[in-house]
Amino acid sequence: MPPPIQTTPIKPDLADEAYVLKEMKGRRFGRALTKLGKVTREQVHEALALQQSSHKGKRLGEIMVGMGLITDSDVQGTLAAVMGIPYTTLEGRVIDDATRACIKGEMARSQQLVPISFDPVAKRVVVALKSASNFPAVDTVRMLLSPLKVSAVVVPAEEVEAILKEHYQARESETKIHADLQNSQAAQAMEGRGASIDMATLSQAASSNEVVNLINHVLLQAIENKASDIHFEPFEDEFKMRYRIDGVLYEMDPPPRALAMAIVSRIKVMAKLDIAERRVPQDGRVELNLDGSPIDLRVAVLPTMFGESVVMRVLDRGNVQLSLDRIGLRDDDLEKMRVLINKPNGIVVVTGPTGSGKTTTLYAALNELNTPDTKLLTAEDPVEYDMEGMVQCQVNVDQELTFARLLRSFLRQDPDIILVGEVRDLETAQIAIQASLTGHLVFTTLHTNDAPSTILRLVDLGVETFLLTATLEAIVAQRLARRICLKCKEEFVPSEEQLMELALKPEHVQGRTFFRGKGCNHCTKSGYRGRLALFEIMVLDDTLRELIMAQANTSVLRSECRKRGMRTLRESGLLAIYDGQTTIDEIVRETLDDE
Repeated sequence: MPPPIQTTPIKPDLADEAYVLKEMKGRRFGRALTKLGKVTREQVHEALALQQSSHKGKRLGEIMVGMGLITDSDVQGTLAAVMGIPYTTLEGRVIDDATRACIKGEMARSQQLVPISFDPVAKRVVVALKSASNFPAVDTVRMLLSPLKVSAVVVPAEEVEAILKEHYQARESETKIHADLQNSQAAQAMEGRGASIDMATLSQAASSNEVVNLINHVLLQAIENKASDIHFEPFEDEFKMRYRIDGVLYEMDPPPRALAMAIVSRIKVMAKLDIAERRVPQDGRVELNLDGSPIDLRVAVLPTMFGESVVMRVLDRGNVQLSLDRIGLRDDDLEKMRVLINKPNGIVVVTGPTGSGKTTTLYAALNELNTPDTKLLTAEDPVEYDMEGMVQCQVNVDQELTFARLLRSFLRQDPDIILVGEVRDLETAQIAIQASLTGHLVFTTLHTNDAPSTILRLVDLGVETFLLTATLEAIVAQRLARRICLKCKEEFVPSEEQLMELALKPEHVQGRTFFRGKGCNHCTKSGYRGRLALFEIMVLDDTLRELIMAQANTSVLRSECRKRGMRTLRESGLLAIYDGQTTIDEIVRETLDDE
């Protein structure tokens, strides 16, 4: 056991958890300072008066430090105390190897905390935080290290930084993690057992240090590389792990096949799913907090021939661009979109394949319309981002709460704008049409290749053409193309064959400069980093409505739309190439030829 923490806190009582919880937790900041004897009541009132007059927007602690009444250390200690967290110092404290090893470097750096006490018998670890405001990091560590019990103290920020610098700079290599996993007791216990494993052995393997370290490493690495999905896939002879970064899958070193069930069970424990149930699909959610940024992991478990396949969708709520002028619309397209979303009624459909950014575009539109005088209702499967000011409902098929049933209820909720996550059947389409005919603006999504083919898809669902022409205002098709990595971007001259793929000739591109990425460590040697959106906006007018009523085919509709100024996905891609944002290969991969 490590020696007890030697403390010289701002007041001895603040290192005593019982005292802090009983006497300090929940008090107002000024009252807590007075109780600690740091300031008088008159000095608190003086600082409050300054805050209301000449120091508006400043925190009370900052004002009192400026007045010379207290120190930064006093502020941090008092803030910790009113949140119910002990405050101490690590001066003279020696952290042993076992304590340091209980939290890996990646986690310590990403959460900005360090372990200072570890009891392997009681399975309890105490972590030191830089400030009380970083307390959400404790919940994340608690989730990642379960079943370890995690408690926290606050210490001066410079002490945490010194320990991070001294002991947690080097990243634990993937090779070492896999070697530890291969030689672990969990791997030996699971070897050759197949599906006939008892629950006690499975639970023990799932909570082993080696499996926990692997999952934590995979999650932190995926978030650091801005992966959108993490795949865990069982096959007959191996268990694959893959990241999807910028729309492309990258394979990682596979863990031992024998540990497939333990790894899946660990993920299911984190997502609060039933580890004993392996015959039906399950869906769950894991909430993390990295560097103060909230991150949701949507977990989907699917039974397969060789075990359970897991996909984790990474939703970085702190990184999403929920603003119309930041999702990649060109100036003329942005103007069109603003006109469309401000219409009093009608239907606007956003279309594209899975993972093309449809939901982000719709959230950006709703975010712009989200004002106190507008009632917004959404039906989603699932709710991806929590948005303040919007009433968001999640589809639950088990409870027979379908898109159609939610939408029917929405019409009795006095909405102005409705978002339907996806039109999947005729019933949902008909109620969306009914909502738009009764004076509501409806946003929804579909899965089609481009904007004109959406008409055929809706007719195929069974929607009457006269209802389509009466309600449909616009269709927005979109794709996500990878951006050229700025760190290794270089000019190059495309070959005639490359130009031919875009139906271009050398004389068409005279005077234009083309770029590509060489590949570097920043972009994992791919030459791409991040993505940009390509849009195709089809706005319906009388001529197009007449063509729809006449049941014109998709190519006729597309041709007429282009005559009326619609920029196709391929043409949007060409503009992005000419702007030096992406490459010929990427646009050929993501868009269809217009002809």
